[in-house]
Amino acid sequence: MIATRARGLAHLHIAATTACVGLFYWVYARVIREVPFVHIGTEVNLVPYFLCATGGILLSSTELSRRSARFHLMDLGEAAQLAARQVALMALLTFTMMFATQDHHISRLFLGSFLLWCWPGLTVLNSRLPRVAARFMFQRGDRLPTVFIGKAASFARLNEWVRHRVPLGIHPAGLLSPDPPPPDAADLPAPWLGTPSELPTVLKNQSIGQVIVLELPATDEEASRLIAICREYGCRLLIHSNIEERYSEPLVPVAEEGRHFYTLQAEPLEDPLNRFVKRSFDLAFALPVVVLVLPFLCAWVACMQRVQAPGPLFHIRERRGRRGQVFGMLKFRSMRMAVDSAAEVRQSTEEASRVFPFGAILRKHSLDEFPQFWNVLVGQMSIVGPRPYMPPLDEEFRQQTPGYRIRSIVKPGITGLAQSLGYRGAVLEEEMIQRRVYWDVYYITHWSIWLDLQISARTLVQVVNPPRGAF
Repeated sequence: MIATRARGLAHLHIAATTACVGLFYWVYARVIREVPFVHIGTEVNLVPYFLCATGGILLSSTELSRRSARFHLMDLGEAAQLAARQVALMALLTFTMMFATQDHHISRLFLGSFLLWCWPGLTVLNSRLPRVAARFMFQRGDRLPTVFIGKAASFARLNEWVRHRVPLGIHPAGLLSPDPPPPDAADLPAPWLGTPSELPTVLKNQSIGQVIVLELPATDEEASRLIAICREYGCRLLIHSNIEERYSEPLVPVAEEGRHFYTLQAEPLEDPLNRFVKRSFDLAFALPVVVLVLPFLCAWVACMQRVQAPGPLFHIRERRGRRGQVFGMLKFRSMRMAVDSAAEVRQSTEEASRVFPFGAILRKHSLDEFPQFWNVLVGQMSIVGPRPYMPPLDEEFRQQTPGYRIRSIVKPGITGLAQSLGYRGAVLEEEMIQRRVYWDVYYITHWSIWLDLQISARTLVQVVNPPRGAF
């Protein structure tokens, strides 16, 4: 019931923002016609662009549904970020329509300024409208007094969750637990009303609309008794699964054909549509680089290598990719040729003496990584993903770091979230690889095309303006 209220609030918000954007579109089109240097003739068909603008808002409904659980809690920063995504979808549809139809009559200034004004407007709507709607619909005549059953410690752990659901009309009426909370216990969201056996009395004497059980019932008989009591008094029953508290790692619930499972992490890239989007993103970047940039870069690097450190153009070494498959990763050679093969697996701090001057420039600006766009083009790598390591180092890091192998469920990347946050270069201590693995796993479980765009933008900034100590 709580989730239904949250989803309904999100759907209402989608409808309201779509209506506001549509109304603003026509009002703005009428007003801007009066500006002398903006030319929108009466023969211009504004309807297709109206559909693109409102369609962009409707396409953002997936993101809104994903956020529905805390949609009414967004701060101004989160609202601005969501508005930026909404405007980006509107712009994508609008300019795709303009270029596909070769429309030379529509005013670019009108479309651009309209989208620009939409961002602050949507930011205000996203931050204020859900709160106002929740207050109007749920906190007046539709409040839901709720009794909680379970241990006081379990109730305290749900304190924040309860507080976040109050705007949705949830009113904590009291706690039924086997023992009263200790005097030094943290403040609980509601007072202690007695033991669980007193539930029928509480429901009879108070106007309770919902019962939330804080732990899974110990026996089938106890579960049947709770269900029977709630049905008798017409109360909603919600059972909180405390199975996650028994494990050291957070679990992600998964529903499969009516069966409920728990897994260790979400995997958005298992969705074929998400894979298609990510592969399209990879090709959109890799193909122009391989065709237009890489040939000239190869010629330049080859000339400098011949002068400073003769040898092969590329440094090709084994790396572990998706599912642990070994592939040859390309880099421009930035070091003089090694005397022995063991030197090839040493990390950069030990091999600094072999780096020739132009090779140092390549490394500092990450230009030595550009040949990996070929690995992306042939499907061995992605633009963004966990950075791959040589098999010996890969095995060493696996032994040092729990959960290291989770990185291998996606393709490795030219850049990654860890690298964009400054975790790049040689691994000098165990904590460094642990931090990299943490951010790699975060990327895998929170992937979105927007995250890829942010990481790519940060990496581009680091290429142009390398961080201090980059090598």
